[in-house]
Amino acid sequence: MNIIFLGTPEFAVDSLRILVENGYDVVGVITACDKPAGRGQKMTISAVKTYALEKGLNVLQPAKMNDPQFLEDVKKLNADLQIVVAFRMMPEALWSMPPLGTFNLHGSLLPQYRGAAPINRAIINGEKVTGLTTFFLKHEIDTGNIIFRKEVPIGENENAGELHDRMKVIGAHLVLQTVKAIESGNVVEKSQQSFLDAGEKIMEAPKIFKEDGKLDFSKSTHALHNQIRGLSPFPGAYFELKLPDDQVIAVKILKSLPEPGGTVLTHELITDGKKMLKISAADGFINVLEIQVPGKKRMKTHELLSGFSFPPDAVIL
Repeated sequence: MNIIFLGTPEFAVDSLRILVENGYDVVGVITACDKPAGRGQKMTISAVKTYALEKGLNVLQPAKMNDPQFLEDVKKLNADLQIVVAFRMMPEALWSMPPLGTFNLHGSLLPQYRGAAPINRAIINGEKVTGLTTFFLKHEIDTGNIIFRKEVPIGENENAGELHDRMKVIGAHLVLQTVKAIESGNVVEKSQQSFLDAGEKIMEAPKIFKEDGKLDFSKSTHALHNQIRGLSPFPGAYFELKLPDDQVIAVKILKSLPEPGGTVLTHELITDGKKMLKISAADGFINVLEIQVPGKKRMKTHELLSGFSFPPDAVIL
């Protein structure tokens, strides 16, 4: 089969790699345009492009997915199948082009957690199990018929970065399994509705915005812990701290442990100034294990406290 692969971030690289290493003919790799990043605004290329160039693959980077010249260039590649992993929205003119269709790898057990941030949202919501799904594309986002699903347990204290790194490897094997099934003609498609129990609510996974990261210590310790690990290492959950000079700074918590234990006064910052830092919540405390204050890198709490002190009259907003 001639295959076109579409993807951009690190999550997609393992899926492209497993296709190359298993001898599939990847005739084109479509990825995001190069863009400036960092303080120096140096042009950077996507993780997928980096790997594709290393392997001498044909790379396409359209500014607009519906550009007629781009679509013509894709058509000339005569792909039998297209595979999408962590990519942008696509026009029907593109995803309907190959005779064997276009399938997507999604980081959840569809139809649950449709959207841009399934890994983050599953952890934030306290799920114990998530998974990966391959499905054929159709008009509505993340709603196409399912090919395969694979369950993945979520560790009690596992964060989004750690789960992401496990899932990209598991996902690559699911992509390979799906390609082999399509190649052999043994695909049995199932509607997403068939995976729902009667009355089961569908959870959504919209894009993460800054306001999703703000911690509210009137919530339970477990809700806060899930929010912290669901947003770690990026973009990071945070609280706002008002200093004695009325300056307000955003302090990120990147790793925590919940300490439930009765009703306490919320929003109180407690520290020994050496190793321990915790904040009172609705039913106990959040022990802060890794933290980042403005102007400093991410640190373990004891590392930060060795050279930084929280003013005793600072207030958590």
